[in-house]
Amino acid sequence: MASSHGPKRLDARGDQGAAMLEFIALSLVLLVPLIYLVVTLSRVQAGAFAAESAASEAARTVVVTGVRELENGGRRSAAMDQGERRARAAVRLVASDFGFGSDDASLVLACGGTCLAPGSNVAAEVTVRVTLPGIPGFLSGGVPLAVEVVGTARAPVDSLTEDS
Repeated sequence: MASSHGPKRLDARGDQGAAMLEFIALSLVLLVPLIYLVVTLSRVQAGAFAAESAASEAARTVVVTGVRELENGGRRSAAMDQGERRARAAVRLVASDFGFGSDDASLVLACGGTCLAPGSNVAAEVTVRVTLPGIPGFLSGGVPLAVEVVGTARAPVDSLTEDS
């Protein structure tokens, strides 16, 4: 009597293990790029956080250091020089906190109006160079080896003094 369930397979062992092999191959093809993407994006995000934090810290450092120097009778140019030195040190410290070297972060300072004058602003722009992980140097012609992330901040110089 013939079975109504369809033809019988004669060799059921021919497909054994194929699903496992396909799963492993597909996992590698999909997971490796996904993991690389997560690692790369987290590194770029760390660079963005470092740039913003360093810019904010640099602008505040210039204002606080510069105003203190002016209150102690220093010249405006000397106060700005002192503030800039401390701001560069602050940028290096913040960059190292986020895992970047001191050469990876650069600082540009600008003043809105007369530097350190009451009511003016000090602007800081920090650029952090983020090296992309896992890209060999010989691909530098076709693939970028690093990206630059920029953070900016402004710190106001208080217009209130002891004289007013």
